[in-house]
Amino acid sequence: MDSVIPSVFVLRFYPQRVACYLFHLVWAFPPGFRPLPGVYLDSHPVSHQDVSVLVCGFDSRSPDLHHLFGQSFDKREHKVIIVGLDNAGKTTILYQFSMNEVVHTSPTIGSNVEEIVVNNTHFLMWDIGGQESLRSSWNTYYTNTEFVIIVVDSTDRERISVTKEELYRMLAHEDLKKAGLLIFANKQDVKGCMSVAEISQSLQLTSVKDHQWHIQACCALTGEGLCQGLEWMTSQLRVR
Repeated sequence: MDSVIPSVFVLRFYPQRVACYLFHLVWAFPPGFRPLPGVYLDSHPVSHQDVSVLVCGFDSRSPDLHHLFGQSFDKREHKVIIVGLDNAGKTTILYQFSMNEVVHTSPTIGSNVEEIVVNNTHFLMWDIGGQESLRSSWNTYYTNTEFVIIVVDSTDRERISVTKEELYRMLAHEDLKKAGLLIFANKQDVKGCMSVAEISQSLQLTSVKDHQWHIQACCALTGEGLCQGLEWMTSQLRVR
């Protein structure tokens, strides 16, 4: 009989996102992974209020086991800044991440900060005000930033050129030369909004060569697409 090391993971998240994270974690396991008999893995939302327990078995001969554990239980905080023009949906996205609910917000003066945990990877997320008078102070948050999340209002065709200007000003900054770039094309639920392809073309993302980047369609009000964006960030950490 194969030697199996049973392990218990207790992940504390809000229900709609737990399933997504468990599904992602399972697929991150090396080839030696196999569930213990009777364990049911499913990608549907869990029914518990905020806790799910996953019992897993590993083949002790798997050469990637130690490496996997080293990555899965990284307690270091990874700094993320969330920027974009005013009314793009930055604060709504931040609190969808942290509370899994829509929070009625007013324009951010200064910043909001929350710790977000994804598959036991800790992100410290700074949501920075996007009014024109505040954009010149964005660079005070750049030090030690590993990811920049840019939230784009997909309905705001008139100011997409302004977003482009701010984007390339940021990417030229010395403190962000190694930062990954995640673009959330928000408000995709609104009829007549710009598509992801249109936003990508307007921002000329294919010309970004020195940064890993990803553009993701989303709706901050429902949370649709946000999980996929977080998964992209965690995948980037694994390959570093």
